[in-house]
Amino acid sequence: MPWRPVSLIAASMTVCLLALATRHGYHVDELYTRAASHHLAWGYIDQPPLVALVARVETAVFGDTLFGFRVVPALLASLAVLLAPLIARELGGGSRAQILAALMAFASGLVMYTGHIMGTNNWDELSWLTVSWLLIRMARTRDTRLWWAVGVVVGVGLTAKYLLVLLLLCLGAGLLLSGPRQVFRTWRFPAAVGVAVVVSSPVLLWQITHGMPQLEMSAALSKALEGLARSTFLPMQLLLIGLFLSPVWIAGLVALLRRPEWRAYRFVGWAYLLMVVVLLAIGGQGAYTTSLQYVLLAAGAVVVDRWARSTVRLGVIGGLTGLNAASCAVLLLPTLPIHVYATNPVLSEMAIVQFDQAGWPELTRQVSAVHRSLPPDEQARTVVYGNHYGQAGAIDRWGPEYGLPKAYSGHNSYADFGVPGEDKTTVITIGVDPEHFGRLFTSCEKRGAYESDLPVSDDGQEFMVCRGPLKPWPQLWEELRWIGFQCPYTAEAITANSAKGCE
Repeated sequence: MPWRPVSLIAASMTVCLLALATRHGYHVDELYTRAASHHLAWGYIDQPPLVALVARVETAVFGDTLFGFRVVPALLASLAVLLAPLIARELGGGSRAQILAALMAFASGLVMYTGHIMGTNNWDELSWLTVSWLLIRMARTRDTRLWWAVGVVVGVGLTAKYLLVLLLLCLGAGLLLSGPRQVFRTWRFPAAVGVAVVVSSPVLLWQITHGMPQLEMSAALSKALEGLARSTFLPMQLLLIGLFLSPVWIAGLVALLRRPEWRAYRFVGWAYLLMVVVLLAIGGQGAYTTSLQYVLLAAGAVVVDRWARSTVRLGVIGGLTGLNAASCAVLLLPTLPIHVYATNPVLSEMAIVQFDQAGWPELTRQVSAVHRSLPPDEQARTVVYGNHYGQAGAIDRWGPEYGLPKAYSGHNSYADFGVPGEDKTTVITIGVDPEHFGRLFTSCEKRGAYESDLPVSDDGQEFMVCRGPLKPWPQLWEELRWIGFQCPYTAEAITANSAKGCE
């Protein structure tokens, strides 16, 4: 293992991510995670507790700053980069192949995106890659003691995101389909299952005792994105690792399925194909395959190393890797000023993740203008209500700077972060359904709308001032609580029972 060059590449990934950490702003999901970190629990409606716990530790150590919030993701990204050459090594790649794997990992969209934004994807990616590496190593060495490590990784991974179960099912099916099946013929396999269950048991018990809200959340998300997921599935396969490195991971897939010397690792290729079939059948997002594509990319680095034996071919590989790094950095990292993304017709359509990190302080400022327009005695009886967790999270983050009261939302687990007191008789709302709120309050009047110079998803969301709740807040809260996904740009709230998804 060429530790010095691959470690340098991994460290460079962290340095680059931290250098860009404070540009643009908090991502919408980070605002939710930040709020959740102040309300620690064994679980949340839409995610397990690990990310909120890590966010709490980060803010305690580094301060409640955007930079501090993104230190751990940047460090985890370096570990993801190191896993690529480790996988290549298990597949027989030499030093040059391992270095190529590290460089391609550095240039991949997966590592850039998950390394920049604090969220469940950081730990999910790392657990997927680690489990894949351990199973590949087990297939090579037949050392079933590795099941203990798999059990621990799976247990920890399930405290970050439940999607890991999809990988386990597909990898297990791949092993049963193509072998080596003997890795299951050991008492250590069920013991590893037991370890995973024990480690993740608090999270699983929370879901069970709260009525399995994750199932309702998953159904709502599938309903919201069902049309978009199928129409973008193939483009996502080519774009998420990066368009210019797609030939490499595809070469890795073909080699895993066809090379006689890689027969023991064929299960990885089958796992990817099975996952594609499953996701297409259920309308799942194409992004869910990306971590497996990353494993295929490491295999492709071994293939490419054997092919690139001339200076010209090596130059082609270097050029493709460089182009992939540049394109992914522009799309997924805040490398350019935000107004460049907004005014460029291509970037404004493709770099949506940039706009999810913009406009939140301005939204808070405009809400504060509505708050200041109220009589002083009424301001003391006022709260702010955001229809989705990003809006409420933004008010909680920047509201104190503008003298705003506490923000509330009925969206997902934000509904559990607090209920207004009985002395609160006025509500400033953001992006709610006017008819719904009109039935819950004595009066509601419109107070303008959020206006942004950027194509952010909440642009145009209406503000209202509602007075006189018709029921006590605890009863009212049951009618405001909802589980699901708010469509960007339309403010339509999609739940598991919605007739249609986002358009």
